[in-house]
Amino acid sequence: MSNKVHLGHTARKRFGQNFLTDSNVINRIVGAISPDNDHVMVEIGPGLAALTEPVAESIDKLTVVELDKDLVERLQTHPFLKDKLEIHQGDALKFDFMQLVEEGKQMKVFGNLPYNISTPLMFHLFEFAEHIENMHFMLQKEVVLRLSAAPGTKAYGRLTVMAQYFCQVMPVLEVPPGCFTPPPKVDSAVIRLVPYKEKPYPCKDVDLLRHLCTTAFNMRRKTLRNNLKQLLSDDDFGALGIDASMRPEQITVQQYVAMANHLADKRQA
Repeated sequence: MSNKVHLGHTARKRFGQNFLTDSNVINRIVGAISPDNDHVMVEIGPGLAALTEPVAESIDKLTVVELDKDLVERLQTHPFLKDKLEIHQGDALKFDFMQLVEEGKQMKVFGNLPYNISTPLMFHLFEFAEHIENMHFMLQKEVVLRLSAAPGTKAYGRLTVMAQYFCQVMPVLEVPPGCFTPPPKVDSAVIRLVPYKEKPYPCKDVDLLRHLCTTAFNMRRKTLRNNLKQLLSDDDFGALGIDASMRPEQITVQQYVAMANHLADKRQA
């Protein structure tokens, strides 16, 4: 008895499609998502509905955002799902998630994200963080390592700082290539992101924080002083109590926010 889910659709390279087919892993992911009717449940890129079906089974309505027209048609005619789904055909990167918000309900967002859109999509979703209870994403394992990295490690970077500014980040489980059809060449993992209702280190200007991180991590081998010399002086670093001879990956999220807030104050002065 195989625990593979049958497909009947050919994966298309251009969408980066690798379909999850291992039912044990699917059950564990659905358990982590913990679908309910008290939240607006949103799936990004349902694909062949490996997660969509088991999630929809236990709830009244599931909203999905899918780019592939063929897959949208399959979902619209799916014997069990067609009455449960609210389908938005389009690009999740440009999608306004505010239109899904319902009175008194937070969103739970999940999806098996193609590698090429995973980072920009998370940045896009962070803009709606106050309306999101949690997010569960299947990603390349290296991206999960970057999201959950600690300062001083090789995986720590701009994505780490921005994700951990907005969310608590927890790896959930690792998913080997054999769980997919076709098997990808890389390991995957599931991450849970829980947006902070009250941010531990509030930032005055998030765009400035993003700009600062991008500039700092542009050249990882160089010191903070070198990378940020257009933005911060030695006096600024002194005032902040930050050692400017350190490298960008040695600086905590709290320190990046402090630098961004200092810059924001300077620009207002």
